[in-house]
Amino acid sequence: MCQLKILIMLAWRNLWRNHHRTIIMISAVTVGVWAMIFMTALMRGMVTDMVRDGIQTLPGHVQIHHPKFRDDPSVNNLMLTTATELNNKFGGIGFEAWASRIRVPAVIASERESRGVTLFGIDPAAEEPISLLADDIVEGRFLRDETDSGVVIGLKLADKLDTKLGKRIVLMSQDPSNKIADRGFRVVGIFDLDLDSHEESSVFAGRATIQKMLGIEDRVTEVVFLDGDYRNVDSLYKKISELAGPDVDVQPWYKLDKYLGMMLNMMDGFVLVWVIVIFLTLSFGLVNTLVMAVFERIREIGLMLALGMRPSNILGQIIVESLLLLVIGLTLGNAFAWMTVESLKGGIDISAVAEGMAMMGASSILHPDLQIGDVITANIVVLALGFLASLSPAWRASRYQPIEAITKV
Repeated sequence: MCQLKILIMLAWRNLWRNHHRTIIMISAVTVGVWAMIFMTALMRGMVTDMVRDGIQTLPGHVQIHHPKFRDDPSVNNLMLTTATELNNKFGGIGFEAWASRIRVPAVIASERESRGVTLFGIDPAAEEPISLLADDIVEGRFLRDETDSGVVIGLKLADKLDTKLGKRIVLMSQDPSNKIADRGFRVVGIFDLDLDSHEESSVFAGRATIQKMLGIEDRVTEVVFLDGDYRNVDSLYKKISELAGPDVDVQPWYKLDKYLGMMLNMMDGFVLVWVIVIFLTLSFGLVNTLVMAVFERIREIGLMLALGMRPSNILGQIIVESLLLLVIGLTLGNAFAWMTVESLKGGIDISAVAEGMAMMGASSILHPDLQIGDVITANIVVLALGFLASLSPAWRASRYQPIEAITKV
């Protein structure tokens, strides 16, 4: 313990012999650590926002469908269980939120334009904590109940149809007998989502109203569940699979939206690669600093060896110098990264590239997401690679012969 204390004291003194070079190297490590942690937080934030927006827009955490519905999402593949029976089965389980819906392809027509859309028949009371659509209403109101005769559309869709709040539109879809089912609705609400694709393609009406329009009585096409953390849905998936039985298709969100699931999985690998790439760049400066420090102290090292210091202690001293330098840089880098992320908690406006972000499923406001696991990973990788980078100059210093080192010019 005493020997380690002496090594740390010597290493600390030697670091500040050439304080200009040490400050430059600490600054480089600090900036590098700040960059790797902050950029990781930005990428995490983008992926987290994409997943959260995607889940809150409609999918939830787990969904149930007719076994053929995902291949053919039509009214012909209704669930065999009615909405009332589903409520009896799942109503008392204690999920955070769940809802049964109708989701079918449809055509919406205004006075001037028509578009292909996805029509959702929903129960607003059950849907509100899942999709949060009620919070995104910018004009008018949300649906009052499942018998509401109005319709809620997206702001982008309203622009495409050249219609507005209070105007009448016509919705057309196909009933179970393959005949056209249509009905006139009045636009009672307009929502504005971060994801333009959903604004243009999703239309919401009362579930009972759509059931009546399609002639499907109390039947639905899907059931959606929300419970716990979206990163850990396996237990929820198993629980619902057991309750639902073998005659339905139960899927977690990352299989329903494989793009978002892939993005989440890729992020963990990206963090490690990003940290390693940044530090490999820094390691050249670190090795150079340590090598120069060794060259400047060749005679001193020779004298310490002549006085009886073991080569292993010389090796340890150089490694401790490297680790001290890294610890200072890591501490400052972590602090600056945390302060930067905290100052940007309200989000970063990237509306200048909103169209490109929308194509990826991301919103125009980016919220950095600083996770403790990413910070720990960055710190461990930096210390591990720094230790490896310091071995070469440390080994070289420990191999000097005392007489050769003392007489070296």
